[in-house]
Amino acid sequence: MTSADQRPSPESLLAKLKEGERASLRVYIGAAPGVGKTYQMLEDAHQLKREGVDIVVGIVEPHGREATRAMIGDLECVPMRRIEYKGVVIEEMDLDAVIARRPAVAIVDELAHTNIPGSKNRKRYEDVIDLLNAGVSVITAVNIQHLESLNDAIARTTGVRVRETIPDHFLRRADEVVNVDVSVDTLRTRLRQGKIYDVVKIQQALNNFFRKGNLSALRELALRQVATDQATKAHDYREREGLERPAIPEKVMVAMASRGSAKRILRAGSRIAGRLASDWYAVYVETPREEPGRINPHDHAVLQENIRFAVDLGAKVIKLRGRRVADALIDFARREGITHVVFGQSARSRWDVLLHGSVINRFLGDVRDATVQVVPLDKKDKGGKMKDESE
Repeated sequence: MTSADQRPSPESLLAKLKEGERASLRVYIGAAPGVGKTYQMLEDAHQLKREGVDIVVGIVEPHGREATRAMIGDLECVPMRRIEYKGVVIEEMDLDAVIARRPAVAIVDELAHTNIPGSKNRKRYEDVIDLLNAGVSVITAVNIQHLESLNDAIARTTGVRVRETIPDHFLRRADEVVNVDVSVDTLRTRLRQGKIYDVVKIQQALNNFFRKGNLSALRELALRQVATDQATKAHDYREREGLERPAIPEKVMVAMASRGSAKRILRAGSRIAGRLASDWYAVYVETPREEPGRINPHDHAVLQENIRFAVDLGAKVIKLRGRRVADALIDFARREGITHVVFGQSARSRWDVLLHGSVINRFLGDVRDATVQVVPLDKKDKGGKMKDESE
């Protein structure tokens, strides 16, 4: 558990602001709503204000909690932007107003939030990137279930498919990722006391997302994420300062089929690359029958969606051309020195493998110095398997 005296102090953030002109990003991450991320951000904000730092609240969402609203106190809040959507006026953070105000630091809550249509950016984390590029440092917060590469794991653990996510590469941009943690029993007590959700939602939450098993698993994921981030930053620092000889860089490749959804295997690749502090590739092979003008329109649309998703996760997308999928992937892996490969595979009959061949079997036979992970695909990913076929 990360105790209060172990968390980076407001003074440490102040020191980072003085180190150089680059805007600083601190992300508070927690296992679930109610652990105290927003409270910690506002506590930091008041301390920074006492230190003479020009700080504003870009957006804080109290969710009806009077204690959170009171915690804002005398902090300057940039007026919200009002947007009419489907006949209803909704308030969003006014990104342009925050940038025009040009504070040293802005508080931005609910990082994974999806903005209302009509906003400059689709996602709030993109607003944060704009603030950083404008020279405004940001303190923000997010729950671990909103990390894109964990989407499948969270769904299996909690039974809830989280729709609002942030890409892993955003956290890699952060100067500090801090775990805000409380025990499972403390969190469930806060829920019963009405400090997290309205009274009408309490029992449902206790029986579903806030079950003890779920919260324990989410706490572990949050702790692992912060540990990974700290190890990555320590490695980067040692390498930058020449304190140790850099290790041979790991290279990760996700082999996307040109048909079917690839989101599951892309999340797996992103997670592996994050653990290894490595850049990674999302690779697909365009066979003759999948060239522009010949590819099925539906397959083309899904492929474009896969490419957009891969880019959002921080992958470098590579298009190879070849008559045989396996040959193209093997050549690329050898040429680039790929060390980790992720394939997707749906259930196939022995006859199907004999008739069409298997990219995975070919790859394992020809590339001996790479670690291969095979991710099972659901029926909804139909078409996402890779066959070694030519025309």
